[in-house]
Amino acid sequence: MTFLDLLAIPALADPQLSPDGLTVAYVQDAPDWSLNKRIGHIWRIGIDGQHPEQLTRGERGESSPRWSPDGRMLAFLAKRGDEDDAQVQLLPMAGGEARALSAHVTAVSAIQWAPDGSRIYFLADEAKTIEERARSRKKDDVFQYDEQFKQRQLWSIDVATGKETRLTTGDSSVTSYRVAPDGTRLVFERAPTPLLGDAERGEVWTMMADGSGAAALTSNGVAEEDAAVSPDGTTILFRAAASAAFESYYQSAVFTVPVGGGAARLVAPKFPYEVQAASWADPQTVLVVANMGVHSEIFSIDVRRPDDPKQLTDGEHALDGWSYGASSGRHVFVLQEAARPGEIWTLSSGRLGRVTNLFGDLTKQFKIARQERVSWKAPDGQLVEGLLFYPVDYTTGRKYPAVVQTHGGPASSDQFGWGGRLSYAQVLAGRNCFVFRPNYRGSTGYGNAFLRDMVGHYFRSAHLDVLSGVDWLVAQGLADPDRLVKMGWSAGGHMTNKVITFTNRFKAASSGAGAADWVSMYAQSDIRSYRTPWFGGTPWQAGAPIDNYWENSPLKYVSNVKTPTIFFVGQDDPRVPLPQSVEMFRALKSLGVPTHLYVAPREGHGWQELRHQLSKFNAEMEWFSHYALDIQFTPENAPEGAVKELPRP
Repeated sequence: MTFLDLLAIPALADPQLSPDGLTVAYVQDAPDWSLNKRIGHIWRIGIDGQHPEQLTRGERGESSPRWSPDGRMLAFLAKRGDEDDAQVQLLPMAGGEARALSAHVTAVSAIQWAPDGSRIYFLADEAKTIEERARSRKKDDVFQYDEQFKQRQLWSIDVATGKETRLTTGDSSVTSYRVAPDGTRLVFERAPTPLLGDAERGEVWTMMADGSGAAALTSNGVAEEDAAVSPDGTTILFRAAASAAFESYYQSAVFTVPVGGGAARLVAPKFPYEVQAASWADPQTVLVVANMGVHSEIFSIDVRRPDDPKQLTDGEHALDGWSYGASSGRHVFVLQEAARPGEIWTLSSGRLGRVTNLFGDLTKQFKIARQERVSWKAPDGQLVEGLLFYPVDYTTGRKYPAVVQTHGGPASSDQFGWGGRLSYAQVLAGRNCFVFRPNYRGSTGYGNAFLRDMVGHYFRSAHLDVLSGVDWLVAQGLADPDRLVKMGWSAGGHMTNKVITFTNRFKAASSGAGAADWVSMYAQSDIRSYRTPWFGGTPWQAGAPIDNYWENSPLKYVSNVKTPTIFFVGQDDPRVPLPQSVEMFRALKSLGVPTHLYVAPREGHGWQELRHQLSKFNAEMEWFSHYALDIQFTPENAPEGAVKELPRP
């Protein structure tokens, strides 16, 4: 598999069950090199896998398919004509053309139908004032940093007339919401601003469907999400990365609060896994998708007996885009496996059923890496696990190069599945490399103690977990110790920056959007809440723990680096801004260590443009090949034109 092969593989996302549970609408994307990005279109397919049909074909793509309660219409979001902002479109399922429903002054997002089908709710940013638009035209555009946002409000639109009604006002933002099953009430998360760094100052609110009677239900210092009203209208559930006492920096868990107000409580205090998504099945049952480390599964939790959760799925897979259709009793989700990048599946009455077969021939087209769960002991005796992708032509007894990839977050985990696009594990395996992905301490899915090992000292155990995993690979006779490579993005980049200051065993490294100096990083990043517990306070408080910040900063020990290392960052990255990569790059350059810094214009924390992604792949593979892999690599060139016909599922 080449990089272009990898980028050409479509992705399925956002599956939505029809009200009768017999049809799935979803988004399928593909690369459009003429537009330099991936374009998604909406499809539908029977749950038996029959009659797949592409429903939309707009040049700029479509997203967010949502069934009307009677199943006769499909609402979705798209930009049409000369519109700069996505608007609500309605498509009749019996046939005919889509028509625009909304003409909002700003972009529409997060659409949901009212249960009676009369209205569609949506979120939208407030519009610029006439004065602001005039100043912008004149380039009189000096702005107040961290204050240049517009608040996001909740609206509804009448399906019959197109009349819009604003439901929330004030100097705050609605970050997400859900409609109650009976349609009489809305539950939503409201924060002081839409900025990510202010999410912890948000709370769960409820109000009537017409916008009246708004009241806050929580008052704590953590961010909430996935709030949902129970089918009997008495209770609201939500997720928060908090303890039972609402202390921050814990695995995400499910809480409930009475709809009329009262104390919020943790539903299942002994549940050991991270909850990635949650919803009601009935007034006494909560359904969750749980991160169990290298895999994710669906559980059912009876709120009356929370210590006896029922696991509904089990396998070497990861689940994305999950939702539950209460009217049909079916779950729908995208399931990733080693040889299938992500097919749509359903679960009903304990039976799993694959809906799409988009990737059934992939193993006939390409050699696909074998994948295993592996485990080893860290120096302090802690058992650590991870994933190992084998070289596609692996021969027992032979040693191979190993590329060590560390995930972002760090509060996340690497899971079974295709291996992702931006880290291109399948391409590396096709070049006869092992790809090793350790779930080091600080990862989720292994309990709160494992996650919170970073509290007070980011780099106490995490880097040792990674390096002891490499020791294990070498001891097993799998990895060649003279051909080791380290790479990672975001927290994976932090880890790369740390590792190259700690050991010279890697022959080449790549750090994407990695931190250099935690003191400057704290102020530069758009989010600070997770960083505070790592170091025991803020860097600007009285008696600030500056020594701890500096001790955990890769820059402190950068004079130790001998590993040829390249750096990548988006020019507009708000999470790990450009100066962090500049500091590492200039340090290595002054030390005479081979290095380059690649900066992608217009990109934020994750690179989206196709040519930027391909440039990164080429630069990394050339670097790794030269310093570590002893293979010939010819950079790949971007094709021209769009993918006009998408493969059928």
